[in-house]
Amino acid sequence: MPGPTDIGPSESPASASDSAARVRFARIEETPITVEECSAAVAGAADGAVVTFEGVVRDHDDGKGVTGLSYTAHPSAADRIRAAAESIAAAYPAVTVAVAHRIGELGIGDVALACAVASAHRAEAFAACAALVDEVKSTVPIWKEQAFTDGTSEWVASIG
Repeated sequence: MPGPTDIGPSESPASASDSAARVRFARIEETPITVEECSAAVAGAADGAVVTFEGVVRDHDDGKGVTGLSYTAHPSAADRIRAAAESIAAAYPAVTVAVAHRIGELGIGDVALACAVASAHRAEAFAACAALVDEVKSTVPIWKEQAFTDGTSEWVASIG
């Protein structure tokens, strides 16, 4: 049975081709995205866990009302999100991953980031999903402009 030390990245990462094959998709989308699509892409008969993450647009930030967001991606964003997903697949060789990030105009409640990670065991799936979200947010060059209820806006969370 796996112990607490068995849930982190592998000491001997999988080969690059194996890691790439376990990334079902990693993409930047202008159309709505869902965790259900991500989950369906990764789930398999041998998997005992499918962990998902859905980052949604909220109606406030730092005490100010938010009316919506606009995400803009650098031309390298598609390659970078793929690299992020492959790095997680390499670090966690028993998982399968899918991830999508939305760009364009989003309203309150819209999904901005969706991902799923499948594994035979929940601990590795949870750890890999959290690592995937962190990797995407820290390495994929996507910028967010927030529109506020008072008519102002600001660029925040420069990523990558």
